[in-house]
Amino acid sequence: MKYISINLYRKMVNCALAEGVSDKALKQLSTPHDALDGIQAVPADHFFELHEILDKELGPGFSVRVGQQMKIEDYGVLGLSWRTCSWAGEIFERSERYFKLLSNTYVFKVEKKGTYSVIHLLREPHRRGLELSNEATLAATVVVLQAMTETDISPTQVCFAHSPPMDLSSYTNAFRCPILFNQPGYSITYLTSDLETRTAKADTSINKFLIERVEEETHGLVISANQVAIDVEKLVRDALPSGIPSIHQVSEHMGMSNRTLARRLRENGITFRDLIRKTQEGVARDLLRNTGRSISEIAFETGFSEQSTFSRAFKRWTGLSPVTFRNS
Repeated sequence: MKYISINLYRKMVNCALAEGVSDKALKQLSTPHDALDGIQAVPADHFFELHEILDKELGPGFSVRVGQQMKIEDYGVLGLSWRTCSWAGEIFERSERYFKLLSNTYVFKVEKKGTYSVIHLLREPHRRGLELSNEATLAATVVVLQAMTETDISPTQVCFAHSPPMDLSSYTNAFRCPILFNQPGYSITYLTSDLETRTAKADTSINKFLIERVEEETHGLVISANQVAIDVEKLVRDALPSGIPSIHQVSEHMGMSNRTLARRLRENGITFRDLIRKTQEGVARDLLRNTGRSISEIAFETGFSEQSTFSRAFKRWTGLSPVTFRNS
């Protein structure tokens, strides 16, 4: 992790300004707070330095308070992908895929232990700023999961590898559960059932499809094959950041059997496999034309686990490499 998104850096500075940080503290920054326009990322060391300076200036718990202010959109492409998750814990699966593809590292690892699931944050702190950044990440996890599910689900335990500060008030306000310090690693634990909570967006789409099925069964209506294909394409598009979905996953979401869904797609002259490819190509073309996202980010959003595999597939679809297509 050599660079950090400017969104996260700017968020910290804005939170510090809201808490009354002194000009003297801000003048210590290697990346000046008043020269952020046009910058896409800052060196990771500058980000960790910012954590350290603000912790000294604003007291224990500042990083946790920043975490509580995080919004899904602050996380860029990864955050956008969270908005289409079907269940709460899927954000960790997408984060694993995202960081493995972009940096060949894992940040989160979910360990299910029956009733409880432990989410390990796999970032070893080599300096105080990284310890504080880990605090902010775990605090942000709480508010992001609550925003996605529109519920008040909360962790059952939080662990930090470093020593506790003198004042724990910000920590208790943020986590509202037992907080352990000087532990072997960083983690946050939830009830497994809470991580399986459907997101608000998923509930809305599931209700739509189930209502359609009820209409078909009670009134003898038949939703057109074309509409079924459109609905499936939308579900596939939303699912791709977690990897290519199976026909079973999609048919279950729509309240159909695998066989029924395959038949309805055939009525529209398309197979499930064809629709997957068509959707991947459409998403890729759109992102290459209309965004400045990197090829690795687009590979993530189209369901690929490696940039090279995406590039080969795109050339097979279009006859052009992603870079050539974008430049043309």
